[in-house]
Order: sequence, then C-alpha cells, then structure tokens
Amino acid sequence: MLSYPLTVPQRRIAAALLVCLVAGALVLRQHGVRGGGTAGGAALRVAPVAPVAAAHVSSARRAVVVDVVGAVARPGLYRLPQGSRVADAVARAGGLTRRAERVAVNLAAPVADGQQVLVAARGSPAGAAGTVGSGGGSGMSSPVSLSTATAEQLDTLPGVGPVTAQKIVAYRQQHGPFTSVEALDAIPGIGPARIADLKGLAVP
Repeated sequence: MLSYPLTVPQRRIAAALLVCLVAGALVLRQHGVRGGGTAGGAALRVAPVAPVAAAHVSSARRAVVVDVVGAVARPGLYRLPQGSRVADAVARAGGLTRRAERVAVNLAAPVADGQQVLVAARGSPAGAAGTVGSGGGSGMSSPVSLSTATAEQLDTLPGVGPVTAQKIVAYRQQHGPFTSVEALDAIPGIGPARIADLKGLAVP
C-alpha cells in the first residue's frame, strides 16, 4: 500500500482537528467533575436543624425565674437553672448586704419557678430568705413558699400542724420543689378541702 506525504494545508487541518478533539474532551471532563461536586455539595449542606432547635427548647424549659428582693445588692428578676438553691439566687443578685439577717437565710433551700426570694434585713419582721415572709408597712401577710419554708413556717398555715409540716419538708427533700399547691394532695393527711383552705396562703 502506497502512502503519500501530507501537504502543508492538510497538516494544518489535521492539527486543528486534533486540538478541537482534545479541547472538547477537557470540557466534557471538567463538566462532569463540576456536576459531581455540586451533587456532593448539596448532600453536605443538609444540616440537622431540628435537633438543635429541640435542644434549645429543652434548655429553656429547664430554667426557672425568681424574684430576689430585700437586703441584696441588686434586687430583681433572675433566670436560674432548674435545681438551683437560694444561694444561687442571692449570688446572682450581687450577694447579701450588711443589713441582711444572715441567720435567717436558708441558702441551701431549693428555688421554684415564679418564687419570690426574700432576704430579711436586721430588725425587720420579714421571714427567712427563700420564703415569702410577712411584709412590712401594710400589715398584710404574704403567702408561704411550700418549696423553701421551714417546718416552723409551714406550721403557721391553717390546718397544718407540726407533724404535717415535717411531712411536707420530707416530701420536697425526696421529690424536689413543689410545682403547685395542688401537689400537697400527695402528702398523707392533706386532702382537697385542706388544699382549698391554703389557696392564697401558700405558693409553690
């Protein structure tokens, strides 16, 4: 078989075709890589949003809000983690002032959501910190906190004697702070009628 050498114009045409073929192959290859990268990137951009939101809601539910008043540096409303003590609330409020009646402060008492933490001043008729004691000036008595009051303070409630007061203290030590006055129904000797009598006189 005879072969004839290519002329110059034919060589130029062949070179141009080869360049076009190589360029086309490169374009197709790059397009395929980009397409695969986009698909992969789309898969990576899927973020677990729901669990994060659920964790945020759960964290918010575990917080309690208390009103710290009396002989503290910065009285006011404070948000605390569930399970906090009176000591935590007092610390958030800047600590006790020099006027505070330290012997009347039960720093170990637990706090409940919506509770008023009253730190009594020396010489005042107010109750211990962690309870809502008697107010001054108006002569009106404020409700007693079931979650933080001492047995002696619980004994002042109508129909609650020393024995029942000790049962209330023992119950909250085992189960934690009260969430409602109706929870007293779990205490032996306290029924619906007694709970109705305590409405307005006691708070969780």
